[in-house]
Amino acid sequence: MPLPLGVPDPPGSGQLLRRMTWLAAARLLLLLLLLVLVSWLYLGGVGSTTLQAALLALAISFGASAVYAALLRQRKNTRRLNDVQLVFDQLSWSVFVYLTGGATSGAVSFYGLTCVMGAMLSGARGALVACLTGGSFYAAVSVGLHYGWLPTPPDQPAAVYALSRAELTYHIAITWLVLIVVTLLAGYLAERLRKAGGQLLKAEQRAQRAEQMAALGQLAAGLAHEIRNPLGSIAGSIQLLKMNPALSDDDRKLCEIVHRETARLNELVTDMVDLSRSRTPTRTEIDVAAVAREVVSLASGSGRASSDVHLEYEGVTSATILADGAQLRQLVWNLVRNGVQASRAGDVVQVSIHVQQGRVLLAVSDQGDGIHEAEKARIFDAFFTTRSKGTGVGLAVVKSIADQHGFTIDVLSEHGMGATFAVDLGESR
Repeated sequence: MPLPLGVPDPPGSGQLLRRMTWLAAARLLLLLLLLVLVSWLYLGGVGSTTLQAALLALAISFGASAVYAALLRQRKNTRRLNDVQLVFDQLSWSVFVYLTGGATSGAVSFYGLTCVMGAMLSGARGALVACLTGGSFYAAVSVGLHYGWLPTPPDQPAAVYALSRAELTYHIAITWLVLIVVTLLAGYLAERLRKAGGQLLKAEQRAQRAEQMAALGQLAAGLAHEIRNPLGSIAGSIQLLKMNPALSDDDRKLCEIVHRETARLNELVTDMVDLSRSRTPTRTEIDVAAVAREVVSLASGSGRASSDVHLEYEGVTSATILADGAQLRQLVWNLVRNGVQASRAGDVVQVSIHVQQGRVLLAVSDQGDGIHEAEKARIFDAFFTTRSKGTGVGLAVVKSIADQHGFTIDVLSEHGMGATFAVDLGESR
């Protein structure tokens, strides 16, 4: 759907605008050189109707290109403006084709140049616009001259324009063939360049993520030891304090709160350490169904899963894969913990293992608020969280472990309808 006039360009058009700006400058320079050359010939005494018309056409093209460059500064309707400029360029070259020999003019090559420019600006679409308009203008000029619908320039030899029907058909067919080949080649190269640019952007993002992980690793390494020692002392002291028979029920509740928050802080430190260190998996044959049942059993006795959220396992009794046992257990644990944290009182978090077509599939489903579509692309980013008390580390650890093992993760969710994290764990052994 075309953009209405005056509407700013949508996000992502910045690269197109930069390319259009550079090519607008190059077009102005080329037209200026041609204008100077024709003016020099005309003022030097080589005056003719053709030179007058060429001078006028160049002046109009130069002025139009200057207006085009000024419109680019408004950053509005750049895609439509690009199409208009491509059509105008092909129309300008058609004037030179008319003035310099019609169907046999050497200026026909400028049509291909505009096709290349179109591909540089907007890929295959721009090249196609330039191809269709250039070929159509060329055919119209050639046919018009052949049948006398356009007068032959008075200072040009009529013999140059006199072609038989077979010669006319040949020139039009060859020109269309060349334009199509140039369009296909330029469009293909533009598409390859676009994909290469996307891969480069992904590589830069991975490099940035690696830098973040390195910084996090330095921070985690320094803090882990300093934090865990006091946490261990606090947890041990609270356990001893709870055994004191003189404590009231309110005091015991306070001890439970301290113990629970100490455990949560220790989990956070563990997640940060796991996220920061890149450890190559030591793969052995692991019964992932047994691991999942073990995690469900352990998680059911801690945190909210021991009070108002129910955990259950559903699926096969055994499924063996090649994986690092400790990392696999961490992946399942973090997904379960995420499901519990997203749940409301009385909700059920289901962990399932199934084997389909020889592949082992893990799924952790909750009945929470779900995930907005816009948030799905970021939920595995380090420190991104949708919860007020979340840290955004647990799912980042899951993604890191999955990437190291070659697992794939799909997030199935609608806002208000819960979420399912489905992990393809690879082939069953």
